Amino acid sequence: MKAKVLITLKPGVHDPQGAAIANALDHLGFSGVNSVGQGKYIELDLAEMPKDKAEEQVKQMCEKLLANTVIERYEVELVA
Repeated sequence: MKAKVLITLKPGVHDPQGAAIANALDHLGFSGVNSVGQGKYIELDLAEMPKDKAEEQVKQMCEKLLANTVIERYEVELVA
């Protein structure tokens, strides 16, 4: 089973990297981009286990290591 984890900044958190990307896109001639939000994508290959146990385990990984839950939010998708 694979777990796909998408981590992004919570609304209202300043995103200097996203702002730099938006600025660079503008300088490259890509107008019309109002803002950019950047994040992290993590893919985990998990051992066989019940889906509910896998989901709980990945959530604990996010809470303890993968995401800074003060400023970031995360989404978990499990794929068989």
